[in-house]
Amino acid sequence: MKRIEFHDREKETEEIRDILNSEPSLITFVYGPINSGKTTLITHLVDQLPEDYKVFYINLRGRFIRNYDDFIKVLFDVEHVARYERIKEFLKPMAAVLPESYNGIPISKDTFLNLFKEKEIEDAFVYIETVLRAFYESGHVPVLIIDELQVIGDMKIDGYLIYKLFNLFVRLTKELHLAHVFVVTSDSLFIEQVYSEAMLSGRCEYLLVDDFDEVATTAFMKEHGATDDETIITWEYCGGKPMCLLKLIRADEKEMVAKKMLATRVNQLKDLLDYLDYTQPRMVIGEDEYMVEKEDIVGILARLASLECIDDQGLDRPAKHYLIKNNILFLDPDVGIIKPQSRLNLLAIRTVLGGMQN
Repeated sequence: MKRIEFHDREKETEEIRDILNSEPSLITFVYGPINSGKTTLITHLVDQLPEDYKVFYINLRGRFIRNYDDFIKVLFDVEHVARYERIKEFLKPMAAVLPESYNGIPISKDTFLNLFKEKEIEDAFVYIETVLRAFYESGHVPVLIIDELQVIGDMKIDGYLIYKLFNLFVRLTKELHLAHVFVVTSDSLFIEQVYSEAMLSGRCEYLLVDDFDEVATTAFMKEHGATDDETIITWEYCGGKPMCLLKLIRADEKEMVAKKMLATRVNQLKDLLDYLDYTQPRMVIGEDEYMVEKEDIVGILARLASLECIDDQGLDRPAKHYLIKNNILFLDPDVGIIKPQSRLNLLAIRTVLGGMQN
């Protein structure tokens, strides 16, 4: 299988390097539309870091987390005792014997069982801070990366777990300057909610990983042998969505495949609108439930008939949340604009609305 080389993320890579070269002080949200390459960017950068950086990468994608036990199992990388035979004192030599990156916070099996048998989440957080401090004091730069953190957004352990977790992140960055913390997510509503409810003003920054622009898309397609016409078709239908580009470079009939992708997206949007003729979904906003009205959905989509992005303000909130949750639209919480999740979505919206008006 041919492996696709990492492509053109110089701007984002430079931003992350600037963050890593400075003292930890803010939580960094790495966000963007679905399938824009956020995880690929992060994992590529991790592979390029010098040896004095110790990365703890926790990916919650596809993990079913129902309770405290599930969360702890995902958060920690439980090692067999044999791995720690060289460790004479708890944690002190750990920084010297562990690899540059880890899929969780390292912990021996015995310590794991003893430390968390009381099921106190604060114990877990104290342990995390202790581990990171051990690395920091040994001359390393700890980097904590949580991918798809929204998975635990509604989980409660003596209150919402997510807010306790962000209090830990604030302590690690702004208070102790102990570790860099990156939260990677495609769920912009999650960022918006956490920002306001976890009181993150002045405690976080945003790093957008968007789809490729036209210049980068053209360069990518040319690198993989596309003709001028094929490159134009690619941008017209798919924009710079990395996943779509990968599909097209492998296709012999690129225009046919692009048109099929659009037809699929059009049918999906038609089905969603048809579904709203028969039911009224409910969206939870704060502590209350609100009905989603089809006319409000159509009203928001209609504003994209001649625009590629719209202001976040003044839109019906339940309808807006419904469209974002269903990955039709993307909210950029940093600048307050809404746009389709992809070029295909934009074309599908215009095609479906055009058909409704005829």
